[in-house]
Amino acid sequence: MGKYVFEVLQEVAKQKLKEDKIRILKENESWALKDVLRGTFDDRVVWNLPEGEPPYQASEPHSHPANLIRENTKFKYFVKGIKEGDSLPAFKREKLFLGMLEGIHPEDAKVVINMINKKPPKYITRPIVEEAFPGLLQ
Repeated sequence: MGKYVFEVLQEVAKQKLKEDKIRILKENESWALKDVLRGTFDDRVVWNLPEGEPPYQASEPHSHPANLIRENTKFKYFVKGIKEGDSLPAFKREKLFLGMLEGIHPEDAKVVINMINKKPPKYITRPIVEEAFPGLLQ
């Protein structure tokens, strides 16, 4: 298995040079990583969830039952304008979101919460994302 999304973002944040940040993003490319970056930086992605810190019970770092690398497929239920998400009642959508947060690594859960609040990861900017993954953002 590859690195957790939060591990990749932490590694990128430690780099001083833009080229090194881009290289690390490219080397660790995954749909989950790209979904998080797109969900954070792309203005067309509007989250259909309450802003702020949701009330959830974080899993233990050493025994979380799920992984963001697979759970990112649920993001479609949380975006406005996508049929799957718009058709869910708000309480079901929010319950599904809390379940995802409680199942994944607690550090990845923080990454997802920052994503829905449009708070970029430390030391990662839109130009870096655009250069690492051309065409990802609009």
